Order: sequence, then structure tokens, then C-alpha cells
Amino acid sequence: MRDTPTKRVLITGGAGFLGSHLCERLLEQGNEVICADNFFTGSKENIRHLISNPYFELMRHDVTFPLYVEVDEIYNLACPASPVHYQYDPVQTTKTSVHGAINMLGLAKRVRAKILQASTSEVYGDPQVHPQKEDYWGHVNPIGQRSCYDEGKRCAETLFFDYHRQNQVRIKVARIFNTYGPRMHPTDGRVVSNFIVQALKNQPITVYGDGRQTRSFCYVDDLINGLMRLMNTPDDFTGPVNIGNPGEFTMIELAELVIKLSGSKSKLVFNPLPPDDPKQRKPDIELANKVLGWQPTVKLEDGLRKTIDYFRKIVAV
Repeated sequence: MRDTPTKRVLITGGAGFLGSHLCERLLEQGNEVICADNFFTGSKENIRHLISNPYFELMRHDVTFPLYVEVDEIYNLACPASPVHYQYDPVQTTKTSVHGAINMLGLAKRVRAKILQASTSEVYGDPQVHPQKEDYWGHVNPIGQRSCYDEGKRCAETLFFDYHRQNQVRIKVARIFNTYGPRMHPTDGRVVSNFIVQALKNQPITVYGDGRQTRSFCYVDDLINGLMRLMNTPDDFTGPVNIGNPGEFTMIELAELVIKLSGSKSKLVFNPLPPDDPKQRKPDIELANKVLGWQPTVKLEDGLRKTIDYFRKIVAV
């Protein structure tokens, strides 16, 4: 018989790619989990296997409206995170980041919960410092097509630190770098899902620019480990802290690896680079290693194999 749950945890965006994995892990550790999601990009399919768990509760809720629950911890993951989705309704994207942060911080203040913000490497914009350390302020276009997400997340960080300074709310801020793995949305427009879907269909693989721009790819299991370790740090450590894999790959290298692992016959095609697309993105994870005792362990090739296996089951070829 199961013991009384150790903590009651709210996860906003809990039916999304990262949120669903986090729900799973927290339940495995014996916690009670409330998953709040408006299903704009999240999916009930991602958390369907958890519905029968008596310690799991699903709520259809939009974080731009207040939420009244009693919890010990809050993971604020709610926000569309891919350009295709966050540019679909940019005003709502900004509201989700800003109003969502205000509402969740207000909840944390009322119930004295600890709260973690899922921020992003996009706060660094198109960086002029490489790799990116947490003390770098970024190089962001405030009026571009990506600004709804970049500036929304930057404002959310501001709100978190002001609630901490003004109201003593216990905060944690994680800056998440590119993450991939099972349950990614097949049409989210991210490079890993794009390449895998195109490869499985033997379609031309679309590379933007000359393909020499770089990204760092963190497997979802590693990322969730990092978030949970950050939440469990002492209250005097707030972050921000980079959570990502410092291994750096060009888009051409990624495409060729996906073709190899999937056994695809796809060829590369090159399209113009989208506006404000960063040329380089690589986390400095010295702080995460020092304070969290964290570093990624899953190699890109191993993580891609698991992700390709997932996509084979959900993509019609």
C-alpha cells in the first residue's frame, strides 16, 4: 500500500512535451500531481496513461486566469515553445508568459509554495557571447517575430525576481536549452521533429541558411533531472541556471545523423534563414554542475534513436 504523498505539486503545461515527463517522474517519486493545461499545444494522449493514478489530477485551465489550489510546489511550464506555435497567436503567447507568471506567482505567494519558472535560452537572443553563461544579458530584438516568446520569457524572469525581492516568494529559474525526445509534437516546427518526420517519410530535409548554424540538444530525461534537482536546492539559490547539453552540432550534422539512424533516403534542401534566427546556441553549464551536481548523460545518437522509435509509431509514412 502506498504511503501518503510527500508533496502536492502543480505543473502548468503538464500535458505538454516536458510537462508530461515531469508529471510521470514526480508521481514515481510518490508525490501528488495536479496537471493544468489548456491543450493549445499539450495533448491528453501525453498523460492518458496517468489518468487512472489516484494521485494524479488533470485540470483544463489557462494560466492567464488565476488558479486557486493548495500546493507545496509549482512548476510553471505553460507556454507554447516552438516558433510555429508561439507565432500563431503572438499576443496570447506574451500574455501566457506575463499574465501566467503573475497568476502563478500570486498563487505561490498565497499558499507559500516554492515555484520554478521554465525560462529559456531564447532570453539570450542571437548571442554575441559563446557559450552563454547566466550572467550574459542577451542580444534580443524587442519588436521581431520571435519577440512575443523571447521578451515574454524575459519579463517573466523579471517578475519572478521582483516577487522574490518584494514578497519573499521562494523561486527557481531554469533557462532551458533545446530539448528533444518522445512526445515532441510532430508539427511543432522544431529542428529535431522536422528532420525526423521528413526522414521517416523520405522527404527532402529542410535546412535553413547554410546549415552551419549550431544548436545543443538535451535529451528529455536529462532535462527533467535538472529541473527536479533545481527545485530541491536550498531556498537561497534562485538561479537563473542553464539546463542543457553543451554538445554543439551544426544543422547539417544533425540532419545527416537523423538520416543515418532512420535509414532514410532523404536528401538535404536549403532554404533562406528565418528572421532573428540565432547562429549559435550552446549553454555553459558550470553553475548547474557546481550547484545541482548535474550534467547530461544521454548522447545525441542514443537519444535520437529513442525519439525516432517514438515518431515511427505516430507518423504515417
